Amino acid sequence: MLRRLHSEQPASFAFTPDNQTWAEAQVTKYPEGRQASAVIPLLWRAQEQEGWVSKPAIEYIADMLGMAYIRVLEVASFYFMFQLQPTGSVAHVQICGTTSCMICGAEDLIAVCKEKIAPKPYTLSEDGKFTWEEVECLGACTNAPMAQIGKDYYEDLTAEGFAQMLDDLAAGKLVAPGPQNGRYAAEPKSGLTSLTEYDSGKTQYNASVQLQMDVKDGVKRIQGDEVPLLTPWVGKDGVVAGRAAAAPTPKAPEAPKPAVKQAAEAKKAAAKPEPKAEASVAEKEPETLKAARDGKADDLKLLKGVGPKLEETLNELGFFHFDQVAAWTDAEVAWVDSRLKFKGRIERDGWIEQAKKLAAGEETEFAKKAKKDGIYDD
Repeated sequence: MLRRLHSEQPASFAFTPDNQTWAEAQVTKYPEGRQASAVIPLLWRAQEQEGWVSKPAIEYIADMLGMAYIRVLEVASFYFMFQLQPTGSVAHVQICGTTSCMICGAEDLIAVCKEKIAPKPYTLSEDGKFTWEEVECLGACTNAPMAQIGKDYYEDLTAEGFAQMLDDLAAGKLVAPGPQNGRYAAEPKSGLTSLTEYDSGKTQYNASVQLQMDVKDGVKRIQGDEVPLLTPWVGKDGVVAGRAAAAPTPKAPEAPKPAVKQAAEAKKAAAKPEPKAEASVAEKEPETLKAARDGKADDLKLLKGVGPKLEETLNELGFFHFDQVAAWTDAEVAWVDSRLKFKGRIERDGWIEQAKKLAAGEETEFAKKAKKDGIYDD
């Protein structure tokens, strides 16, 4: 299925201060240079905040993670959990229409959506509060039919009860997620026939639903201040666990190997060449400019791996022309590399080789494509 960005987009996007703090904390979960691994949780948080993932949100997250815009768009358009069009201000309703739910009444729930929200999926209701769609199996077959609204499952639904639920949500009432027919979780509808001792002393709802009802966490948009930010992987000194070199855990002594095996391994090791140690290159600051020559900077985005954000960074460092990049020595590359978000991309993407060709008036394959399609890499 082809998924495109919506034709109407907001002017900008920004996380709320609390969500920004949350997002920055998620990035610290991943090793240095692997910040892009946080793209899915950040996209999901943006959707929880706004109800959908807009183009400005994609670009904001890409800039935050040092990724090309197209890479984040690829993720957002690949996973159907991300909504690429505006959703209802109260909720986006997803009705499971797969076998178990279909047999148990999903079509009746879809009929309610068509009547109370809009005749077609992804269409805002007249009051702008709801949108809906039919989705594939959501994995709650025992409690069919069911719907997912926001992050929560609403199970064991009937057409009448579902219609009332939409009215309650529209009125701003807190509706308990989970089974809607009095069932505690996924036990038999007729009641427990075994493990009955666990039926005493339980709360009104199962544990996750009970907590939501206690803190009054409904389908509202996530602003980030609802629950405290938990970052147990960051120590009180601000050091992320695992980032500093830790002493290796001592290994238990191995049992001695037979003499014949020891001799064979020694012979093999002697024939193997010694690995070359990586030489560390001392940094040297390249010659920089305060401004472009004659006020005409080269389009550094024609270098593969350089997008608008990186071009801005390079300009801030004093690089405006291809011949500057082409002249970098190893020591100067090390200096520039240490001031970019991800080390190694200069060598990885071959900036110097590309810059030499572009400075000489030649064109690279990437530059031709970038000029033709207006697509840059970052």
